[in-house]
Amino acid sequence: MSAELVAVLAVIIAAMAFDYTNGFHDAANAIATSVSTRALTPRVALAMAAVGNFIGTHFGAGVAKTVGDGLVKLPTGIPSLGVVFAGVLAAICWNLVTWYFGLPSSSSHALFGGLVGATFFAAGATIEWATITEKVLIPMVASPVVGLVLGFAVMIAISWIFRRGNPGRLNRGFRHAQTVSAAFMSVGHGMQDAAKTMGIIVLALYTGGFQSDATHIPWWVFWTSAAVLAAGTYAGGWRIIRTLGRKIIDLGPAEGFAAETVASSVLYFNALVLHAPISTTHTITSAIMGVGATKRLSAVRWNVAGNIVLGWIITFPAAAALACVIYLAVRPLFN
Repeated sequence: MSAELVAVLAVIIAAMAFDYTNGFHDAANAIATSVSTRALTPRVALAMAAVGNFIGTHFGAGVAKTVGDGLVKLPTGIPSLGVVFAGVLAAICWNLVTWYFGLPSSSSHALFGGLVGATFFAAGATIEWATITEKVLIPMVASPVVGLVLGFAVMIAISWIFRRGNPGRLNRGFRHAQTVSAAFMSVGHGMQDAAKTMGIIVLALYTGGFQSDATHIPWWVFWTSAAVLAAGTYAGGWRIIRTLGRKIIDLGPAEGFAAETVASSVLYFNALVLHAPISTTHTITSAIMGVGATKRLSAVRWNVAGNIVLGWIITFPAAAALACVIYLAVRPLFN
């Protein structure tokens, strides 16, 4: 077995580990609102989210190509594989830390920060700041703002349309509707988050010299990324599910439906039209805040929301700094 193959396999295994942690870390994105409103039982919701993630993966090629060929440029060879390995390992570590504290931070931004941080010390490597600004930093700010505004607007519209409806009957109806909105949300999560793992694997295959095209995604990459993300999702991330489903606001079925509909729409637009790898965590959390603010501003627990926003802000630089340390530690193994 060649040294290049060993190095590529190490990166792929790390990418699969990240994919799995991404699944249980971000399971809350698809199901927290449905579970908290009792529209779905936890295990049914997780199973549906896992299936949705698996399906969505197969529509995420555009996002995968952005991650694999747009964020950093690495020369081919084993040393560059050390860069990718360190970036992915930093993202895994950050996922585990934020999962432990129940903080819904972005696995995507942890991965991007890890790649950028490890690249700082890599000879011959460059960071594509124009692409990062266009595809990562601007959407990082824009998607939560859009989610917040649309969540507020959609919930206002629902409240006005159904203002004369019977509350009990409406709650039952929106619980059924949440089954659909949660399914759409889980497919959108697969489009975005499994695609990022696919991009990392393609980057490793290209950098290691096992394929000549930096954007080609082999069929087995789709299937393995989808299966591992689905398995991680089914494992569940209950700490973060509690934060999203209960600690920001007290969600009802109508609020849950509005938040999931808004968030999934934003995810689909970015994945299919812009090919921008946005954060599913930021999108659903901001939509929940926007929906909650329609009751009254005090209905949103802004202290919890503030901690979440702080997590958003520090994720990219924290993962980058962690990746620098990890890369310096593992660099001798990839020479």
